[in-house]
Order: sequence, then C-alpha cells, then structure tokens
Amino acid sequence: MALPRAYVALALATTVDAFGKKKKELIVEEVVEEVTTSPIIYLVIALLSAGLLYNFFVVAKEKVEVILVGCGVPKRGMGWYHAKQLIEKRCPSGKLVAVVEPYFLGPGAGTPPGKEFKAWSDDVTASHGVEFSAEVPQAPVGKPRLAIISGRTGDNPRLLREVIEKGCSHVFLEKPGAPTVAELEGMAAFAKSKGVGVFMGYNKNVTKYVRLARAKEAELAGATTTFCANNAYKSTELDECFERNAEGMLKNMAVHELALLVSFYGVSVDTIQSVEADKAFSKCEKRGKFTDFSKIGFTIKTKAGKSVTVRADRCGGSFNEAVVTSPGGPSFTFKTPDEELGGQVKAMEQSEPGLMPYFYLQDEDYMTLKETCCAHIASGASGMPAGIATIEIAIDTLKVAEYLTPLLQKACGISK
Repeated sequence: MALPRAYVALALATTVDAFGKKKKELIVEEVVEEVTTSPIIYLVIALLSAGLLYNFFVVAKEKVEVILVGCGVPKRGMGWYHAKQLIEKRCPSGKLVAVVEPYFLGPGAGTPPGKEFKAWSDDVTASHGVEFSAEVPQAPVGKPRLAIISGRTGDNPRLLREVIEKGCSHVFLEKPGAPTVAELEGMAAFAKSKGVGVFMGYNKNVTKYVRLARAKEAELAGATTTFCANNAYKSTELDECFERNAEGMLKNMAVHELALLVSFYGVSVDTIQSVEADKAFSKCEKRGKFTDFSKIGFTIKTKAGKSVTVRADRCGGSFNEAVVTSPGGPSFTFKTPDEELGGQVKAMEQSEPGLMPYFYLQDEDYMTLKETCCAHIASGASGMPAGIATIEIAIDTLKVAEYLTPLLQKACGISK
C-alpha cells in the first residue's frame, strides 16, 4: 500500500508552517513520489496530520485585528472599500474591529454624505460589531494590530503618528503616503524608531497584467514597455476629482506607474538620464482653483539605457494595459480586465451598481494586498512580504513625482 506524494507533502508543509520551521518548498523537495507504508510510516503520517489539524483549527483562526482610518463616503471612498472587503471576510487573515472617520463623525455629520455614512455605519455595527469613532482607539497590549490609513493625503503624517502612538504594530498606508518627500521621510523615520512596519498600497505591483508584461519584456532583447493607466471619470466629474486628489496627477493616479518604474526598472531621480513629454497626448486643465493634468504621457530613459513609457488618462475608461514592444518585431498587449476578469467585473456591476469603476477593476488586487499583509503579520515573520512596496520605495517614487511634475508642466507649456 502506498500514500500519494501530495498528501505527505501537504502534511509536511502544514506541520512545518504551523510551528514556524523551514519553508514548505524546501521540505516538499525532500519528499519522494510515494511512500510505502509501514507501522512507523503510519505513525509519522499521524503526527504530520496532527500538525495539519493544528494549523487548520488553531493557526487559521488567529486573525490580525485591523482598524481603518479614513473611510469616506460609501461606494466612493477607498477606505470604505477596504472596510467592505474585510467585513465580507474576503481577507481571511484579518478582522476589522474599528473604523475611524473624523469628518463624518464630526463636522461633516449633518451633510448628505454624512447621513449616508451614518446609515451604513449603524448597519455595520449592528451586523458585524465594528466600532466607529472620530478618534484612533487604543490598541490592546501585546497583540498585533494593523492600521489601514486611507484618508486625505495631507492628513497622513498626523494619522500615522497617531496610530503608532496608540499601539498599532503595523501600518498599511495608501499612496502616495504624504504630500511631500520630506514628510514621508519623517514618517518613515518615526515608524522605524518605534519598530513599526509600514506597507504601501501600491496594488499594481502585484497585479496580473503587470506580471505578464514584465515576464514578456524579459524574454525579448531590447524590448520596451508602455504602461497605460485609465480612470473612467466623465469630464463633468473632474472638478470633484481635482479637488479630492489635490496632490496632482503624478502623486495620485499615475503614482502607481511611477512605483512600478522605481520597483522594477531602476528609475530614481539619480538614475534618470532624460524625460520626453508626449505633448500630443497630454492635457492640462483648470478646474475651480485646481490646475492639473487630466492626461499625461512621458518616456523616461535611465543612465543604464533602459526606456519605459507611462500614459495616464483620467477619462480613458475602465481598463489598464501594458504594451511590450520588441525592436523590429510585434507588440504584445496585456490588459486588465482580461476575459476572465471582465466577466467578474460585469457580475459585480450587476450585483453592486454605483461603485467607483476602479473598485470593480482592481477588486482582487486590493484583496491580495490586504491578505498578504495580514497573513505576514499573523505568521510572526519579520521584514516585508514579497511583492509589497516598502515605504522606502514610496519615498523614491514621490521623489520621482516631484522631479517630473515641473519638467512635464514646462514641456507642455504650463506655468503654475
């Protein structure tokens, strides 16, 4: 009688994970295709199965407490969507215990959006036991807690300090992290001094179409990639968009692409050799008291000879893509949503109409980011989980954004 390799490998891997020993991939390599059973082998498998049960019933139930700071309006706020995914238990390693919303539980309570928020928060409290407050609650001593900060960018330096001083062991910080490089560097230094890990919410670092595009580019000598980012705002909605994202296009929408360039293409202020603006594609508009790009395109060439292009369009539609071009050869386009994701997006739009378009498109990416961070914390591991941008990456990204903004404004004939 023989036992299949997969069963033994699973038991080994699970036991090893449960007690924090070697990584499973190292163990699995040591397992033969089939194990001929004997009384001793049966005993071993029984012990391994006990580890499997331990992991399932004990480790799997250990969830990281999560608080959300900065929720925003239901169906529109990024913080609200984070809360929604956690409440729906789509991040199995995390549990939402509190939501901090200073504006709608303070001066904005009587506004129409404030009343909408109140109705939603009352329902969430009654259904899921989540606490709502205008101030950051004290974290329990000796227990890990993740704070997701998803408020206005200008509030982030203060909010990060507050959640750390209230005992949060880890922070998930939405992009770009802070209004300026100096502020983000100060935040990083403070978090480091308190031993607090900071994860950045750069979801495109983990998204499928980017992974596929990078793999294809690596296969083709001399290939270049154009990253095309789109939102689905209508022109009539840009006034509100510019006000809500007052940090500007390069520190807001296109900052995800800049993070890709910093993370994977060796781009930094020190390595940039040239920047070429796509004047025909780019468009700058004045909306109320805010002047910003509604479309921007540019190509960066590094001192190492690497070229990469970014195009971002606030009104471009509900899709993103990466186009890999080989010199003298064909182009390869990797798009999201692809056929499979497109079906999921349509199903979500029908079941939950009225959400921000990019919530449908990037739903799985947001979920992957949070679950990766929560699982990492729950495991007790040090450092950063693979694929998650660090605050150091965010600092270099913000430096690039601040470097590019005046260059591109001048190239496109804009003065601010």
